[in-house]
Amino acid sequence: MRVISQYTAIFVITLTLVGCFFNNSDVQRWEMATQGTTSFALSRDARFGLFFVKEGSNAANTDSEIKSGLHFWDLVDNKELTYFGAQDQHDSTVSHITISDNSRFAITATQTNFAVWDLGMGVSEGLWSISDGIIRDVDISSNGQQILLGLSNGKAIYIDLATGRRLEFLAHQEKVNSVALSANGKFALSGGNDHFAYFWDTQTGQILRTFEHEKRVSQIALQRDGKYALTADGGNEAFIWDLKTGDKITELSTFARQQVFSSARFSDDGKYLITGSPAGSIMLWDTLSGKKQEQWRAEPLKDARPPTAVVYDVAIDKKQRVISATSAGIAQAWLIR
Repeated sequence: MRVISQYTAIFVITLTLVGCFFNNSDVQRWEMATQGTTSFALSRDARFGLFFVKEGSNAANTDSEIKSGLHFWDLVDNKELTYFGAQDQHDSTVSHITISDNSRFAITATQTNFAVWDLGMGVSEGLWSISDGIIRDVDISSNGQQILLGLSNGKAIYIDLATGRRLEFLAHQEKVNSVALSANGKFALSGGNDHFAYFWDTQTGQILRTFEHEKRVSQIALQRDGKYALTADGGNEAFIWDLKTGDKITELSTFARQQVFSSARFSDDGKYLITGSPAGSIMLWDTLSGKKQEQWRAEPLKDARPPTAVVYDVAIDKKQRVISATSAGIAQAWLIR
């Protein structure tokens, strides 16, 4: 009886602790692609979502499945605005999507090609191929003319689609895992397997700031006004930097042995940082102190083993709610207390 009582006590304590660390009560939910998505991006204000569904991505077929391809969704009116379909003639899997800062344009990418879309007009601006490396991350400027690619060969490539100008940033010695482009296309941040993140000028290729980690840099983010940058590695180090001085503002305080982020975004005013993880957790951080303010768990993909969902993107909407978008094909709204 004592043994049973001990296990019962441990179970109750465990549930209590889980409840302390996670808040699973969303206040709104959009189940757009129940068979799952291979990529899912939100606009900066979380008004719109753009996601890719691959046919046969989930073995469990349901009546609510939608067809393969790119779908552009209005979360406020809860309706699909545009069905773009396949990115290329081979219906290749789209693994990266980014919506421009002003919500007008988007870039989507497979491993070997990328496309730019005019979301307002609902048309494609073109399809371009990359032959010297696998595309690992992408970003796009507000005017839809400047794009940034992070490649497996260590290159970060900046391209001005209007002029055809191409700049290859070659400072990284290994794979580039994450890239971010300023809204005006003039500055870039890139992080790679070589343990470095660089903030650089896209017109000259000059390095403006260098940020070093003990392990590979897996996720980066730029605050839209150019105040702050996030660099996070594959271990347990995530730093917020002052871009004007190059000084470290803080390190994110986490109890996890290994905290890997799959997405990150600063609030417009820079007060908060929101992150998502491959295990489905969404976290809200205080930018200046690095302390975690809130933590939520996203709804897992149906019939997934283990039951989880990758958080592909996060944002704060006009109601000051955190919005998450995941591989489960679900967007969820979370209240900031």
